Amino acid sequence: MMIRVGIVGLGKIGEDHLNRIQNRISGMEVTGVYDIVENRGKDLIEKYNLNAESFNSYQELVASDNIDLVVVTAINQLHAEVSIAALNNNKYVFVEKPLAMTEEECLEILKAEEKTGKRMLQVGFMRRYDPGYIKLKEYIDSGEIGKPLMLHCRHYNTYLSQPKNYVSSQAIVETFIHEIEIVHWLLGEEYKTAKVYFPKRASVTNEYETKLQDPQVVILETESGVNIVTEVFVNAYGYDIHCDVVGELGMAQLPAVPSVVLSKGAKRSTDILTDWKERFIAAYDVEFQDIADRLNSGRELAGPSSWDGYTAAVTADACIKSQETGETESIKLIEKPEFYKNFK
Repeated sequence: MMIRVGIVGLGKIGEDHLNRIQNRISGMEVTGVYDIVENRGKDLIEKYNLNAESFNSYQELVASDNIDLVVVTAINQLHAEVSIAALNNNKYVFVEKPLAMTEEECLEILKAEEKTGKRMLQVGFMRRYDPGYIKLKEYIDSGEIGKPLMLHCRHYNTYLSQPKNYVSSQAIVETFIHEIEIVHWLLGEEYKTAKVYFPKRASVTNEYETKLQDPQVVILETESGVNIVTEVFVNAYGYDIHCDVVGELGMAQLPAVPSVVLSKGAKRSTDILTDWKERFIAAYDVEFQDIADRLNSGRELAGPSSWDGYTAAVTADACIKSQETGETESIKLIEKPEFYKNFK
C-alpha cells in the first residue's frame, strides 16, 4: 500500500518534505501539490519527476480522492485554515509548527479532529524522534535519575541567521516553542507559569530593523513544581541545542552531536553546527517513516498531537505576555477532552 500525499506550501521546508517523502520514505508518494506562487507546483513536479497533480487551490487538493495525507507547510497564518479543511474532508494531516496562530484557532482544530472520531493530525515537532531526546525520556520514565527537579535548556541559532525584521516574540513562537513541546513530552505534565527575563542585549541587535531583544531567558514551572530554565539566543556562535535534566538521584544530559576532532597547529577542535537541518534532518526522516508505517498498517499516529500543539501555543502566548508585562504569567489550558486522554 502507498500513502498518497498532498503538500500545501512549497517553500524551503515544503520542498524539503517533498524530496524526503518521494526519495527517502517507503510507503509514501507525493500525488498532489499546491503553492500560491504560480507554476511553483508544476516546476517541482518536473524537478523531482513526480506523478502528481498541481492543484489550483488548497481546497481542491484537500478534497481530492487521490490524497490520503495533507502536509501543511504554508505560512503560519494558514495552518489552521488548511488543517481544518483537510480534517473536514477526512484527510490525515501533518502540519508544521506552530499548530495555529491563536488559542481559538487551535481549539477549532481540536473540534474538527474530534468530529472525525479518530486521531488524524500530527504536528511537526521532530525532536521526539531524535535519539538523544528518546534516551533522555527513557532515563526519566525508568526512574534512573529519580524524580526530575529542574531542567536547563539552551537553544542557540547562528549569528545573523534571522531576517532583519525579526521581532522578540518570534524567538518564542519559532524557536523556544521547540523546548516547550519537547519538555512537555519528556516530563509528561502540563505547565503552570511562565516568566521571561531580558538579559543585556547583544550588540548585533542594532543591525535589526526592530527592537529585537536577544538573548532571552525563559523559566517555565510545571504543575508539580519542576523548573525549566532555557536560554534563547538567536544570534549565537552556531546552532547549539542542550538539555540537562536534574533528578533526585542523578542528571541526564542531551549528548553533543558527534563530530570529527581536528588536531592542527597544536590545537584540537570540533565543528559546531550552523543549521537546524544538519541537527534534526534524520529525526524528520524517522518521523515521516513512522507515519507511513503506522498508516499503512492501520495503526494510530503516535507523534505530537493536536493537544500538544494547543498546549505549546497557549504556553507561547503566556511567554509573550510575560515579555510585555515583565511578570510571571499563568498558563491556563482548557480541561483536556476525553478524546485526547485516550491517545497513547
